[in-house]
Amino acid sequence: MKLALKEAHKAAAIDEVPVGAVVVCDGKVIARGFNKREINNDPLGHAEMIAIRKASKKLNNWRLINCELYVTVEPCAMCAGAIMWSRLKKVVYGTSDPKGGAMGEIFNLFDEKIVNHVPEIKSGVLASECKELIQTFFRKKRQL
Repeated sequence: MKLALKEAHKAAAIDEVPVGAVVVCDGKVIARGFNKREINNDPLGHAEMIAIRKASKKLNNWRLINCELYVTVEPCAMCAGAIMWSRLKKVVYGTSDPKGGAMGEIFNLFDEKIVNHVPEIKSGVLASECKELIQTFFRKKRQL
């Protein structure tokens, strides 16, 4: 999670919402990502999506069955869908997202009967650090 936080700080440095993600496969970091929606004008430019794409390319396989995703903020519905379709083994996230979380905060996509793959989910890892980073970012935005 500390590596995901480093990625989130990269996003903050370019005035993106500070979310960072890291994909680990067989104990090795194979991909990293941070939000790039604003800089790339890309609604799909979430940290998780970027890291998942990089991991798939690195492994030359869209199935990430032996991989874990570490992300600073609870994934949204779009990212939860990508997690399901890429068949990630485990998702570890820092802080919950009360406005867009789809892994337990608002709803849990993986509780739905139509889901064909359910990863192990662990929340609250370095939660205070992850929460502080995102709250500080939005506090500063509201002051402008």
